[in-house]
Amino acid sequence: MASRIPAEFIDELITRTDIVEVINRRVPLRKAGKDYQACCPFHDEKTPSFTVSPDKQFYHCFGCGAHGTAIGFLMDFEHQEFRDAVEELARAAGLPVPNEDESAPKGPDTRPLYALLEKAAQLYQRELRQHPEAVRAVDYLKGRGLSGQIAAGFGLGYAPPVWDFLIGRLGRTEQDLRHLIQAGLVVEQDGKHYDRFRDRILFPIRDRRGRVIGFGGRLLGDGKPKYLNSPETPLFHKGRELYGLHQALKAQRTPQRLLVVEGYMDVIALAQFGIDYAVATLGTATTPDHLRHLLPQTPELIFCFDGDQAGRNAAWKALETCLPLATGQQEIRFLFLPEGEDPDTLIRQEGRAAFEERLQQAKTLSDFLLDHLATGIDLNTLDGRARLGTRVTPLLERLPAGLLRDLLRDRLSKLVGLALPNLPPPPSRRALGHRRPSPPPTTRHQAATPLRLAIAILVQYPELASVLSDLDEDWRQLNSPGIPLLADLLGTLARHPGLGSAALLERWREMEGFPFLRRLADPGLLAHVPPDGLAPELAGAIQRLNHEAVAARSSTLFNRASTAEWTEEEKDALRLAIQSSRTGSSVL
Repeated sequence: MASRIPAEFIDELITRTDIVEVINRRVPLRKAGKDYQACCPFHDEKTPSFTVSPDKQFYHCFGCGAHGTAIGFLMDFEHQEFRDAVEELARAAGLPVPNEDESAPKGPDTRPLYALLEKAAQLYQRELRQHPEAVRAVDYLKGRGLSGQIAAGFGLGYAPPVWDFLIGRLGRTEQDLRHLIQAGLVVEQDGKHYDRFRDRILFPIRDRRGRVIGFGGRLLGDGKPKYLNSPETPLFHKGRELYGLHQALKAQRTPQRLLVVEGYMDVIALAQFGIDYAVATLGTATTPDHLRHLLPQTPELIFCFDGDQAGRNAAWKALETCLPLATGQQEIRFLFLPEGEDPDTLIRQEGRAAFEERLQQAKTLSDFLLDHLATGIDLNTLDGRARLGTRVTPLLERLPAGLLRDLLRDRLSKLVGLALPNLPPPPSRRALGHRRPSPPPTTRHQAATPLRLAIAILVQYPELASVLSDLDEDWRQLNSPGIPLLADLLGTLARHPGLGSAALLERWREMEGFPFLRRLADPGLLAHVPPDGLAPELAGAIQRLNHEAVAARSSTLFNRASTAEWTEEEKDALRLAIQSSRTGSSVL
């Protein structure tokens, strides 16, 4: 695995980065007292509730709850990965990014592959304009109604009908040839090498950052396959990537809707008619990775399928994939087109307004689920209603616990005419192979338990750690989730007493406890505590944890065969535990 970036470097980077400058280049800020304000870039609002604190090097929206550091802002706003965000801020600060252990085994250096794919894309684009055979490609694109402007916007190109076009230009050395093979551009067979794409219109596939990671090619002449994608490479995994997502997020930074279609030409044709929020899977069914890319980007996700049986089967597979991630925070819907039509042909027939009217009529996830499973069932009979309940209940159990799950259960109860029992907890996301998504930013809860309150205060006001220096540390003996995190926080602050809130949070960015710590970094959690009450609240929380630890330790005394075995220290602990029990404290 690649070397990690040293925590000390992140500390220095946060110190030398002006978060106001970083955000102001992307979202115009206005001075508001000692802080800065703007309308939040992460949700629609008319009155500014987005605040940037230069003192804390932290941003927070009091409307939707979005919050974080300069690194977190680039990750959320620019859709960057952690290291990419660090490298961008480091370049601006004039700092070279080090590795924590230069001798540690590193992943492959993929930079040559990115550069090679970009060069290939440029060569293919040039050939579309200049190669004598490219007139067939141009005529095909014009026949599909595409303009030169939209073709250039998506970087369309042409691979000439020769075996060594790229090899002759980009494969001059053995290392170059090896990189061409690794990038999926050249095929090696029986000791011979040849270009993978020949006599095809080329569609560059870009990641969310806009880097070329692969190609799709549409054959112009006879032969098979008509469409050919790049193979799996270190950069390209078709089950994770979506064609057009980079362009959609570039057109609308926070799109109100994303439309999932099946082909490259569907995405491009829709964009030409002003529907610039379409993406396509790359010859695969919808995967959980696709959904993890899409759901955080938009409040509404629509899947578009042909109206024939194959299209409905594909839609049902997409619905099943959506279920474990369908929290109700985003609306998931399904659109079925007339049989024999696809978005490309339909948008050219009826135009944008009529097509978007179809989108308004798309079925909700719950309607599609119930309608699909009720097909062929007579709900006027007891047996029919029982069959429907038997079909639907296992799928409801796969939904995350929440309002959508409860409402669907209630709707099913009305359909079958019988109150259904409470559903069991859904399978854990770990078991499903999903990373647990961050809670929606609108979630509001107070850090009411002693442990959460202590961690929230420490991560937001690390300078208050000094108030704990004279307190007992019995809490360290508690065997409760979060205790190791509290201990690590205090240990870090003891070693680095000048660490600020933003730098402290970033030290956990790539660690297991980061999602929990980030939630507790929400300033809204401590809004009910006056500034002069933070230190007493922190001390009180630690004291309650100490009492809990003493009580837990003392309770084990009652398992002894005889009180004669108790030491004087244990008897004192029992007396303290009795006093603690009157406070009614709780750890979590």
